[in-house]
Parts: sequence; structure tokens; C-alpha cells
Amino acid sequence: MPSHRHIIVAAAVATSLVVGPGLAVAAGTGTSGAPAHPAAGAVPAQPAKSLADIASAAFGTVRSPAGASVRQPGKAAKAQGAAAATANESLALDVSVYATSAYDVHVDTWINSDIAPLDVVVDWGDGSSDRVSGAGTGESSFDHTYAGLGQYTVTVTVSDANGETATNSVTVATGGSEFTPYGPTRLLDTRDGTGAPAARVQPWGETRVKIAGNGGIPEGVTAVALNLTVVDPAGGAGHLIAYPSGEDRPETSNVNYTAGQTVPNLAIVPVGADGYVNLFNRGAAAVDLLADVAGYFSHSEAGGYTSVGPTRLVDTREGLGTDQGQVPGWTSFPVQVAGRAGIPAGVGAVALNVTVTDPQSDGHLTVHPGDRQAPSVSNLNFRRGQTIANAVIVPVDASGRIQVLNGAQGSSDVIVDVVGYYGAGGSAYVPVTPLRLRDTRDVPDGEVPGPGYSYMGLSGWAPEYTDLVLNSTVTNTRADGHLTVFPDPNTRQQYGNGTWAWPAKPNASTLNWKAGDTVPNLVQVKFGTDGLIDFWNASGGNTDLVVDMFGFYMNR
Repeated sequence: MPSHRHIIVAAAVATSLVVGPGLAVAAGTGTSGAPAHPAAGAVPAQPAKSLADIASAAFGTVRSPAGASVRQPGKAAKAQGAAAATANESLALDVSVYATSAYDVHVDTWINSDIAPLDVVVDWGDGSSDRVSGAGTGESSFDHTYAGLGQYTVTVTVSDANGETATNSVTVATGGSEFTPYGPTRLLDTRDGTGAPAARVQPWGETRVKIAGNGGIPEGVTAVALNLTVVDPAGGAGHLIAYPSGEDRPETSNVNYTAGQTVPNLAIVPVGADGYVNLFNRGAAAVDLLADVAGYFSHSEAGGYTSVGPTRLVDTREGLGTDQGQVPGWTSFPVQVAGRAGIPAGVGAVALNVTVTDPQSDGHLTVHPGDRQAPSVSNLNFRRGQTIANAVIVPVDASGRIQVLNGAQGSSDVIVDVVGYYGAGGSAYVPVTPLRLRDTRDVPDGEVPGPGYSYMGLSGWAPEYTDLVLNSTVTNTRADGHLTVFPDPNTRQQYGNGTWAWPAKPNASTLNWKAGDTVPNLVQVKFGTDGLIDFWNASGGNTDLVVDMFGFYMNR
């Protein structure tokens, strides 16, 4: 019996809903069958997570204390000479600035003065200013929205009736960042000493990847898109944790592995203040690690993100988007992305989910811009007979194409689903310290039913939050299947009063597994109309689900 269970991460109590009759679910395709109206029952309380609180923690505060104020004497003091005491000895101001969204900042000032009233002018550093006349001492607050991303110097000047002034300023970066394609280029290979010593990363050991200032990547980047690959673990199982240098190691995961596997996974990771990303091997096996950069995020105007799916662009099993039939070994095929699935011309890069199925030999896929030779990197590694997916962010050439290379001796079927693109007018990205949102293993009877789905929401959601960047992992899988993550069309109220409608599963997949596998994949997913997203378990058995958050996108 297919079922639906929701995971309101912010709710005090969640509700389990079960539907029937059975749905026939084919791997990578939609569903058939007509589910009946659900009946409701109770499940244990869920942990509270607030998107507003997460965002607040991501936006730092820049402060300049009152002692840094620069004073200028008024007319009376100037007439008495430069050495004369000023008439307003206490005049000074403390300035604090922090981001409140991708484009908005808030300024708090604390003014000391022996004389009132006062004039206060806030120069926002973008050619605009705000003025308040007749202000008193104490606290004053101001808000501003920047037209573009970047760094700005906010200068606050306070003046008294004698013309004496005190000025203080801080330099602040907008909370949002935009994406610049780069590569794909290999930054780390512990097998040959690229980017780190040529040595396996030991169990419970760590290595670092230099991001900012490495090659053409500028200083000051906020996050990076890395394809991380664990190569040939020496024995045992474990997972890789990617996190910003200089911060505490989180309880999240990016790549899960077992003995002998070569496993890739795309990660969008915040970059530490020193320009590095740390990679921690939490497991019993010594491993080699690869890190290939696909692009970086910075406070400059570059490419914003727009969701378009998930939508299937290519399926060689059906002849969708390319010739029908398996892709021969060591051959490539073009994929036209611009002009399809709502992707306009002129985009800088696309976000994809690429799946290989029924490969006839071990190998890898490389996805690259259509006008370039294939680089010496991989996006997806596979074993003979395996079905495996990985998220890919890849630059698009001037004609709107990308290229997919089957780097194997044997042929293979290839599936390409698009989830979004980077270009003008999209949402800005806000990286957060990696955070675990959900682990159904911690909740009695919390598994995602199969076939069926769970939905998840965050309190504090508002329409300006457009998309989430997550790492979704299935574990304790009972049957072969795949997971599809997509926006939920229902509202919280509809789930609460039983008027919700069964969502239509897109003809796309996020990750694929065999019974018993533990499989992760990055997912960039648009919020539904009420801030909800769905995790559809297209298999014949229940599965546990782990969801880690790495950032979110915002509009103005």
C-alpha cells in the first residue's frame, strides 16, 4: 500500500497519512493508480527548525565601537584654534551592521552626546543616504536594500547644533552570493599529490582543499561547488564530511562509502575565512580523495539561480533528447539545454542530475561545456551493472549545449534531468554552516513508506526564500528504487484539514539504490507554494531518510 507521511520540521506534532490502493512505480518514471482519500493518525513530535533562525545565524554582524569615531570640531571650536577643547566632549557613536536577507542590511547606532537634538546621516556606500533630524542620544536603527550584491562601506555621521560631528563606518558584504562557473578542474587528488600530500586520508583523518586564491578563483569566495570522490576505501564503511575551515565539524555527511567502492557526490560547501574547505574521513577505511571544482559563489553580481524542474532532458533508453540506445564506450553526445525546460539562451551554467543505468563495464561519466574537450575529471563513477546518479553543475557553451562523455570500455544508458540554471535575474545564494534537518532513524516509525512520500517544511519560511540546497541520503533500504525530491503543491492547512491532493511525481529521479544500499546525493529543490518539499520513495519498501542543509536561495 503506498503511503504518505509528512515531516514538518517546525511542527510540534506531525500526522501520518496512509492511502490506497497500490501504485505501480517504475524506476525513473511516473506513477499509475488512483490513491484514495487518506485517513489520519498521530506520529511522535518533530524537532523544531526555523529557516528564519538559520538565516539569522548565517548573517554575521560587523561592528565599529564608539572609540573608533572620528570627530570634527564645530564653528566655535575652530574660531578658538585647533588646540581648543570642543564643546561636545562626549560626542561619539557605535555602529553595528548585519544582513537581514540576501540584499537587505540593518544598522544599529548608539549615540553619546552632551547636546541634543542631533542630525544623523547614513551613507549606504551605494550613492544613497538616509537622514534623520532632531534625533536624541541612545539607539537609532536604519534598514536598507541594495540593488546589487557586493561589498559596501556604511558611514554614519552625527552632528550637533554647533556643527561638531562624529563619524564612524564599517564595511559590510551583502548576505547573498552569486555563482561563477569554473572548470570543471581538479583541485585535489591524494593519489598523485595534487593539492595535498600524496597519501591516503586515514580513518578519522582530515585533509584540506584550498579554494580562494587557487588558480583563477578569487579571494573572498563564500561557497564552492565541488564534486567529491572517495576512491577505493581500503576496508570498512564510512562517510566524508565537507565543511568550512575554521568552524566546528558538523554532524552531517556528503559521501557515503563501503569497502572497495569509488563513490562521487557533488557538494556545495561554505568556504572558511582562510579560503579552505576541510574534508574529514569519518570511517574505518583509509581512502583517496578527489575534489573537482565546478564553480564558486561570491558577493559579486554573477549568476543567480532559477529552478526549472526537475525535468527530464535525456533518456537514451527512449531516445529522448538524443539517439535511442546505449552510448558506446569512450564516445560522447551533445545535449541542447538552452531553449528546453524553460532554460533561456545565455545562461552561464545548468544544475543537473545525471544517472547511468545498465553499464556494460566499470567507468565514469564526464559532463562538460559543449565547445570544449573533455577535461581529465569525472562527475559520476560506476561499476558494471550499477544504476547510480550524481548531481552536476556544468557551464553551458555559447550555443546552449553541454557534452556527456561515457568514459568506459562498455556502453551504457544515460539519463539527464535538469533542476535549474544560473544566469541573470535568478536568486542569490546564502551558505550556512552544514546542519542536519532530518534523520528518520531518530523517530519511531519515521521511515519514508514505499511506494509513497514524505513532505518537509521549515518554520519561518517566506516567499522570498526560493530554494533549498540539501544533501539527501537514503539508508536501511528495503527494496530497489529511487528517490525524487520536488516542490509540494499543497499547503500546511490542507494537510491539517485533510483537503490535500496527491502530488504528481515528476518524471525524474534524484538518487537510485539497490536494496541494502546507503546512497547520498545533492539536491537543489524549489519550495512549494507553502514552503513544503516532497521526498518520494519510488520503491517497494520503506527506507530511512537523512537530510542535511548547506544553504538556501533568496530573492529580494
